[in-house]
Amino acid sequence: MSGRLRFDGWIAGLGTASGTRVVLGHWPRSPFGPFSDVMLERPDGERLLLAPTRRTADFVSGTYVFDTVRVVPVDVRVSGRTWSVTAGPLDLRFTTGRRRLLGLVLRAVPGVLARQPAWCTFISLPARVLLPGVRTRGSAGAGRREWYGARDLRPVLTVSGVFEGDDLGAAAPVVPPVRFGFGSVARKPSLTRVTTTVELAPE
Repeated sequence: MSGRLRFDGWIAGLGTASGTRVVLGHWPRSPFGPFSDVMLERPDGERLLLAPTRRTADFVSGTYVFDTVRVVPVDVRVSGRTWSVTAGPLDLRFTTGRRRLLGLVLRAVPGVLARQPAWCTFISLPARVLLPGVRTRGSAGAGRREWYGARDLRPVLTVSGVFEGDDLGAAAPVVPPVRFGFGSVARKPSLTRVTTTVELAPE
């Protein structure tokens, strides 16, 4: 693969009362076909990736930083506002609420514009002010660059889950911020409709 790769789907950023923070990527459209992956940061700082194939695991772990990478089946099911995720040792469920003002604003941006890296660069400063910790552009691993074009935003109201047999607890702020890449997710648990563009380093 070369040039710019586009991933279209959703990112959920979740904090839990146990201190484990979870970032779900759900990509119905990607250069690898439909897939989902889960990034977790444990209270002790360990960063884990759960990905469905070796190919997706290699790409994601080449873009972000992890201490542990596991290739496991990842299944995501959506029923109304309830999302159910199973990924190896993780069993997770969360529900979303009605979009608020920022979500309405993002929905009003034409999709063809929101997907453009130039737009992501233009809104990078406002995004940092409105959502501390969030970055819409930056440098990634292996000399790659990334742009995140948000197209919708919904709050996450409830979270429940188990990881390796341990109860994760209820929804909580994503604190401290996750450390997989150049930015974190929003502090408040949320689900973002997003187009992610990854520019590979020249060979």
